[in-house]
Amino acid sequence: MLKEFKEFAMRGNVVDMAVGIIIGAAFGKIVSSLVNDVIMPPIGLLLGNVDFSQLTITLRSKTSAAEAITIRYGVFINTVLDFIIVGFAMFIVIKQVNLFKKMDKGPVAEPLTKECPKCFTTIPYMAVRCPNCTSEL
Repeated sequence: MLKEFKEFAMRGNVVDMAVGIIIGAAFGKIVSSLVNDVIMPPIGLLLGNVDFSQLTITLRSKTSAAEAITIRYGVFINTVLDFIIVGFAMFIVIKQVNLFKKMDKGPVAEPLTKECPKCFTTIPYMAVRCPNCTSEL
């Protein structure tokens, strides 16, 4: 059983997936820092010194017996911006990978044969007259 697990874990796809998840998590932290520390402060300044992480709607005020109940929509705005930036970055990466794959395929080969429109037999692509029905192509 241990041998089977080792074979499973060492397959290329599993290792590639693990590396992708680790890099993705690190990228997510970078984007969160970009949104929270670089993008949102100037936007908040332009909107009148608003700190988005502090924007809340209070449903119940704090009492001696219980904490305040709030809806923290400012944090939600930051998270939505995180998602949009990560989604856009992934779109750009996937678009580039698809472009590279398309370039690797090389030129499309011309077909060697075609079908005669009159008798529907297969004939050489460069033929100008069908050898079976003698129709001009």
